Amino acid sequence: MDTTTIKAYGTQSPEADLKQIQIERRSALPDDVAIEILYCGVCHSDLHFARNDWGMTQYPVVPGHEIVGRVSNVGKNVTKHKKGDLVAVGCLVDSCRSCDNCKVDLEQYCPEWVGTYGGFDKHLQTNTHGGYSQTITVDQHFVLRVPENLDKAGIAPVLCAGITTWSPLRYWKVGKHSKVGVVGLGGLGHMAIKLAHALGAHVTLFSRSPNKIEDAKKLGADEVIISTNEGEMEKAMGKFDIILDTVPYNHDFNPYIATLKTNGTIVVLGYLGPVEAPLVTVPMIMGRKTMAGSLIGGIAETQELLDFCGEHNITSDIEIIKMQDINTAYERMLKSDVKYRFVIDMKSLS
Repeated sequence: MDTTTIKAYGTQSPEADLKQIQIERRSALPDDVAIEILYCGVCHSDLHFARNDWGMTQYPVVPGHEIVGRVSNVGKNVTKHKKGDLVAVGCLVDSCRSCDNCKVDLEQYCPEWVGTYGGFDKHLQTNTHGGYSQTITVDQHFVLRVPENLDKAGIAPVLCAGITTWSPLRYWKVGKHSKVGVVGLGGLGHMAIKLAHALGAHVTLFSRSPNKIEDAKKLGADEVIISTNEGEMEKAMGKFDIILDTVPYNHDFNPYIATLKTNGTIVVLGYLGPVEAPLVTVPMIMGRKTMAGSLIGGIAETQELLDFCGEHNITSDIEIIKMQDINTAYERMLKSDVKYRFVIDMKSLS
């Protein structure tokens, strides 16, 4: 198999900074799309994976799964894309294509799904490497069309932060009569507000910070509830059809469950790990309330989202950085010092 050596940014250990390295990309196979990467979003998952916070990283690792670029070459069997097309790659680059989940466009729940980084590349027999790189080669099934009217950098975080919030909004059939709560105003939270608002829902942000009120309303929130204010939380009891909880660290879910309507659902999107505050089941039982989780979205659903964003001119609020500033960006992310997503201009790597 022909390969090309390209520049990338990655790390060899949990303690080491990311730095420029060289990796191999395969030349386009018959079903492949080769992409010149223009922009790559920076996700909290990138940081967690680089630092082995989840205990499963194999090194070296090149993060990045919010990729926007131009098609540079296609294999002979490719029908969905052509050279010059504006395209995107999200969190998935392969799956088994035959399990029950894959058959209904839920590739993200395939037992054999392959992540854009940290997965197993069956062609090169090595780890997959992500979008902190000059190029990427991906099977056409996992390459998405990007509407040309959208800001190329601003659309990048939609491939993770956007689809992570869109999928539950669609699954729970959010529309103009829905009351939606959003916990946390970060990369996920700001996209949840924009998308729920565009779907016609009444949107409320839960935040610990009064200084988030103005920003939330600019993004499309109708109300803001200060979650540390007992009076405001009490007034919100039994109000919401669905709450999207985007907070990436362990916290108490009970106060939010109490604000759900009968048959309401709180969907955990941001936190991975054990819940330390005991769940009080009384309000769940007395109101048939549900606590659920959701993982990104399938390929068809992600394309639906990109098309929706094109129709409504929705992109993420971003700060563009150079590839060489990624380590500083990681430190700033840990302090929530970004509104609301970093995006790397990949010209800086070249």
